[in-house]
Amino acid sequence: MTDEAKISGEGARKRRAALASSLASFALTLAKLGAGLLSGSLALISEGAHNALDIGVSALTYFAVREADKPADEDHPFGHAKIEAVAALAQTGFLLALSIGVAIEALRRIGAPDAETVDANAAAFAAIVASLVVDLVRWRALRRIARETSSDALAADALHFSSDLVSSLLVLAGLAATRAGFAHADALAAIGVALFIAIAGYRLGRRTIDALVDAAPKGLAHEVREAVAATPGVARIDFLRLRRSGAQIVGDLGLFVSRTLPLERVAAIKADLAARLVERWPRMNLTLTANPIALDDESLLERVQIIASRRRLFVHHVGVQRIEGRACVSLDLEVDGRMSLGAAHEVATSLENAIESELGDDIEVETHIEPMETREISGRDASPEITERFTQALRLAAAALGDDLRDVHDVRLREIEGGYFGIFHCRVDPTSSVETAHRRVDDLERAVRVRFPEVKRIVGHTEPPR
Repeated sequence: MTDEAKISGEGARKRRAALASSLASFALTLAKLGAGLLSGSLALISEGAHNALDIGVSALTYFAVREADKPADEDHPFGHAKIEAVAALAQTGFLLALSIGVAIEALRRIGAPDAETVDANAAAFAAIVASLVVDLVRWRALRRIARETSSDALAADALHFSSDLVSSLLVLAGLAATRAGFAHADALAAIGVALFIAIAGYRLGRRTIDALVDAAPKGLAHEVREAVAATPGVARIDFLRLRRSGAQIVGDLGLFVSRTLPLERVAAIKADLAARLVERWPRMNLTLTANPIALDDESLLERVQIIASRRRLFVHHVGVQRIEGRACVSLDLEVDGRMSLGAAHEVATSLENAIESELGDDIEVETHIEPMETREISGRDASPEITERFTQALRLAAAALGDDLRDVHDVRLREIEGGYFGIFHCRVDPTSSVETAHRRVDDLERAVRVRFPEVKRIVGHTEPPR
């Protein structure tokens, strides 16, 4: 199932649950108010008024879950999920207002000189028992759906109706005590109802305010930090901001990664971390940012290469020496071969100054400027006779240099402007170092130019014997 289909299905479940809750509240309101007015029970009338309020609250819940499922738009770029929290906050206010009103009326009845008569008849008992059954069923259903969909509004409804269960039990006890002859039992039960309504309002308000002020779920930040620390390639966390947005956990996560890593590797680290977080917390949606940082184990060679790459300069043969405790850096700098020497010298000086600025004034930096071919070279294959002559020159030169270079093969020769461009493969002892193999190929190229001076450039590829 796609994420869109899953979200759509959850939205439909929430709307059905909210609508069923509204219909149940309407039926209970009629039953309790009718029985309360017939019996004169303040506790039962209070419960009826409570249920009348529930009708409005449930309708508000239905509106909230419908609006909260709307996608983000230009006016609400982070979505509409907080509408549920606003609806839950309204429920909190209604609950607290009702609890105060019931408590005031109960205290007035207790203090009145002539106690009002309460008729604890069968209709009153039937209404409150029916309320207990209905509240138990919808409390369990709403709690399950709220947990599965992470709905603030449905969670508020479930919490609300859990208090209704206790309130109904108090009303039932008050009716039983009144029937047994206790004069103020109904008023005392009403005070108990008011107390539990107030407690439910407080619990709901605390949860709702946390959602509105973007409080992170308790303990989640620590768990996310541990998951990030276990991800290969992450140096450390820069910042972490989490908040609830309806069913989702959203926020921003900043990472530090080694500045020596290529962009492709940084992107792979972010993708790996995002997959780990979603696998553990499917409803988490974080924006990941990766920032470069110089690690403690970064070598001088790596730092020089980074400085050059920042300036989009190509360097090679970077050498680092230690002379009497002073670092000496030498490198080959490639610039456009058509550039004037004066302009190339300015580029080299700028690079040297940048290296000295980051690594310290006591470092010695020397650059060797080399031409870099920036144009596509047009050419054509040389004639078979000239290619054969070039091949023989390669093989004779290789034989003259000793047994290090063997099996010259895959020879190609192209005719270009002003000469020839040659390519060849040869085999070298696989135990030789790269430095040794490179030096031997350079020796071969120099020897070939003596035998075949028309060649302007040669590219030699070394490989181990088969």
